[in-house]
Amino acid sequence: MTTALILVLVVVLTALVFEYINGFHDTANSIATVVATKVLTPTQAVTLAAVMNLIGALLGTAVAKTISSGLIDAEVVAISSQLIICALLGGIIWNLITWWFGLPSSSSHALIGGLCGAALAAADNNLGVLIWSEAAEDWTKSKGILWKVVIPMFSSPVAGFFLGLVMMGTLMAVISAMNGAGGWIARISRPRWVNAFFGKAQIISAGYMGLAHGMNDAQKTMGIIALALFGAQAAGTLDDLPGWLAFLHPDSADEGAIDTWIIFTCAIVMAAGTAAGGWRIIKTLGHKMVKLHPIHGFAAETSSATILSLAAHFGMPVSTTHSISTAIMGVGFAKNPRALKWSVIERIVWAWILTIPAAGGLAWLLFEALRVLGWA
Repeated sequence: MTTALILVLVVVLTALVFEYINGFHDTANSIATVVATKVLTPTQAVTLAAVMNLIGALLGTAVAKTISSGLIDAEVVAISSQLIICALLGGIIWNLITWWFGLPSSSSHALIGGLCGAALAAADNNLGVLIWSEAAEDWTKSKGILWKVVIPMFSSPVAGFFLGLVMMGTLMAVISAMNGAGGWIARISRPRWVNAFFGKAQIISAGYMGLAHGMNDAQKTMGIIALALFGAQAAGTLDDLPGWLAFLHPDSADEGAIDTWIIFTCAIVMAAGTAAGGWRIIKTLGHKMVKLHPIHGFAAETSSATILSLAAHFGMPVSTTHSISTAIMGVGFAKNPRALKWSVIERIVWAWILTIPAAGGLAWLLFEALRVLGWA
């Protein structure tokens, strides 16, 4: 077995490690609110999230195609195994740092930052290696960092906040109107009945959140593996594969295509990571920002999952962390602006701002280190 082929296998293994860490790092996004409101136990919530992550990961590949062919210009730099390994390690290291400190940073942006940083190092800091913007007549088909990363990075948190605010405000207005109606309508609008109803409804919204998380986050690693295999095929590394590794050959010449085995493997690994749990971040999202009841959890999860589902449809690798965190903020603001703990929110925002440059810087340093050692 050649050194180049061994490196390809290391890429696939490292990508799956990232997917597993992504699963337990982002578990909190799916289940923090349903655990905080005591609608489900942590074990029940993790199980629900893992199953829905698995189903969601199998429902599309639009985000995977963005990662595999929409961010780096393969004509400027060869997509080497070393480049992909450094990109993944940059994302993994940053994910573990933020997990240790309980900060809900974005695994999506950690991966994108790592990919861009490693690509810049491989291209000798030639900014032309990054596909900045390729507009199409139909904006939903536009690609590049501007359309698929920058715009969603700013718009999804804003959308999460306002959708959470509007949904919570609407629910509060409906309950208030029912309370003023008198009779049996007023009785079922009392807190005990409201908590009982939304306690059941939140199980559905938590499942919806897990599904949307799988639709968006699991696909990013699918795109990385596909990108590595197309690069290896172009370099001739896959020309003489042993029979037991024949599945590594891409099934299609289309660089946007994602093989079936990649889809299923990433889906299963993310579900396994989700099942492992991420309790440090659950504590931050579910308990530290604002005190939640079932109605608040339902509003936050439904708002966030809706944004993630729309983003996945258009192939935008949106941060699950950003959408759920800001949805919780919007719900808390509707409940009582003074109830939000701004010192915690400030730490989260700093983690968002630093993620892409930090992961990118780590990946850049790792690639330069490999170059100094003569391994790249």
